[in-house]
Amino acid sequence: MKRKLHILFLCSWYPSEVSPTNGDFIQRHAEAVNIEHKVSVLHIISNANVTKTEIKVTEKTNFITYIAYVKPSAFFFIKWVRFWFAYQKIIKELEKVDVVHVNRLFPLGVFALHLKLYKKISYIISEHWTGYHLTHKKPLSWFEKTATKVIVKNANFTCPVSNDLKSSMIKSGLHGNYIRVPNVVNTTLFTPRAKTTEKFTITHISSLLDEHKNISGMLRVASRLSQIRDDFTWNFIGGEQDQFKQLISTLDFHNAQINFVNHVNHQEIVDYLNESSVFILFSNYENLPCVILEAFSCGIPVISTDVGGIKEYFPKEFGYLLKKGDETRLLNLLQTIRQNPINQSEKMHNYAVENFSQEKICAYFTKLYLDALNK
Repeated sequence: MKRKLHILFLCSWYPSEVSPTNGDFIQRHAEAVNIEHKVSVLHIISNANVTKTEIKVTEKTNFITYIAYVKPSAFFFIKWVRFWFAYQKIIKELEKVDVVHVNRLFPLGVFALHLKLYKKISYIISEHWTGYHLTHKKPLSWFEKTATKVIVKNANFTCPVSNDLKSSMIKSGLHGNYIRVPNVVNTTLFTPRAKTTEKFTITHISSLLDEHKNISGMLRVASRLSQIRDDFTWNFIGGEQDQFKQLISTLDFHNAQINFVNHVNHQEIVDYLNESSVFILFSNYENLPCVILEAFSCGIPVISTDVGGIKEYFPKEFGYLLKKGDETRLLNLLQTIRQNPINQSEKMHNYAVENFSQEKICAYFTKLYLDALNK
């Protein structure tokens, strides 16, 4: 019988009242680990609506979430003092922890280093930050640069979601023991279903941040496609169209239906994907987006830019990869997939189960936890 461990997830990002969707992929990793182990989640975030630190606790079977909301401060030292006391208060409430699992190196990775140095608790890291890829990324403070290097060096394992992210982290001076572990998909929820419409439906799901996801590029392609055919729907899911109103007013979509849908829950994402003919990601940079893996799990073909670690988990028969910003190629591929649909739903779902299911990811991390304990 496998030993049930107590894993502390120290999360610099995590869904909260302040940011309900931030780090939802981290939450999915924690839920996957919870299949075999007890999980405690610790997240600290500034909240302008509180006057003193408030800690909210949510309990499920073998899964406890502690979210501390601290009063904001523009002063670095004051902010860190508030984070430190919130962390100390929560740590005192925890049962004995076997292994710490850091998600997003900074800032809460500092506390993992503290637990290793003073309580001899090993830790591993999962990293997801796309900022390591940016040529003109925001300069990091001396403290963050120094701290992250020490945190990675002292981790038993650092687990980027792709080898591409690993390379970017090493180029940033973060040298450690790297093991790639991909994002997780609830393959029981994300399953193929028969479509209820024959209309050609294109779907994009993201934060709709234009600099990152290139929504304006897709809108221009939608306009060009509508001049060729108008029998399609293009769904942009994850936010409102207000930021694109000026661009939309200059484009002509003929009779094509362009829909902007605000944030939706996972079940609704499944519904949208299963009604789609193709999923599009036209990003300027990425790591390994969960939504591509979720599309695969639903048996939906994908057209994506070849950025980040996407190609590492993208079988060529499941769709197409194209160069960043190539709007003409995207237009042509949409017509190709309209005329020659990809029907690989069973194979795509099985691929997701074998590589990204909760059981598979839990097994990956369990091995690393046990190795960390043995060392």
